[in-house]
Amino acid sequence: MTTNQAGRVALVTGGSRGIGAATARALADEGLNVAIGYSASAEKADEVVRDLRRRGVRAVAYRADQSDADQVTALVDTVATEFGRLDVLVNNAGVSINGRVDDPEADTTAFDHQIAVNLGGVVAAIRAATRVLGRGGRIITVGSTLAARAGFPGVADYAATKAAVTGYSRGAAQDLASREITVNVVQVGAVATDMNPPVGDYADRQRAAVALGRFGTPEEIAAGIVFLASPGASFVTGSVLTIDGGFLA
Repeated sequence: MTTNQAGRVALVTGGSRGIGAATARALADEGLNVAIGYSASAEKADEVVRDLRRRGVRAVAYRADQSDADQVTALVDTVATEFGRLDVLVNNAGVSINGRVDDPEADTTAFDHQIAVNLGGVVAAIRAATRVLGRGGRIITVGSTLAARAGFPGVADYAATKAAVTGYSRGAAQDLASREITVNVVQVGAVATDMNPPVGDYADRQRAAVALGRFGTPEEIAAGIVFLASPGASFVTGSVLTIDGGFLA
C-alpha cells in the first residue's frame, strides 16, 4: 500500500465483484479508506472488505438497492457520517438487460428497473454526494462504449442509460466546478466480469470488434478510475476516459 491519499475516503457502489471490487482494492492500495455498496451478495462483499483491511485501510460494506433513490441517498450519508468524510464517489453499480425494441414479448419491467439502477441510482448518488464532498472531491461513473456505438442489436435500452449518465456527468461537472469537485466518466468496452463473461457467441462477437482482440480486465479499468480519483487529475472534469481495447477506434 502507498500513502498517496492516506486518510481520504472512497465509496464504490457495486463493489462486491468485478470492476467495483478491483477498484476498491486499487483505491486501498493508494491509501484510501473504502466503503463498498452492494445489493445482493453479502458473502462476496464481506470477502472484499476482508481483503481491503489486509491492505491496511478501513473498509466497510453497506447493503443498498441502487434502484431506490432513498436507499442510495442513505448509503452516501451513512458513509460520510461513519467515516467522517467522503472524498471520492465511484458509481459502478449497474445491470444489463438486453432485448430488441421491436420484441413484442420484451420484459419492459426489467427495462424500467435497468433505468432506475443505471441512471436513477447514479443521479441519486451524485446529488447526495454534493452535500458531503469537500473541495477537490471526485465523482467517477462507470459508463459504456455502447453509449457511443451500439454495435450490436438488443442493447438500445442499456445504451440509453449509459448515454444519459455521460450527459448528466458533463452537466454536473459544470455545476460543481466552482467547488473544485471533478465529475468524469470511465467509458468501458468488453471487460471480463460476471455480468459479461468472456465465453459464448455474444462474447466472441464483442472480442472480434475490439482492436486488441481480447476482453479487458477489471484491474485495467480500475487503473483509470484511480487516476481520475487522484490529485493528479485535478484539471480533468466533464471528460470521458475510454478504456475499450480499441472498440471505438
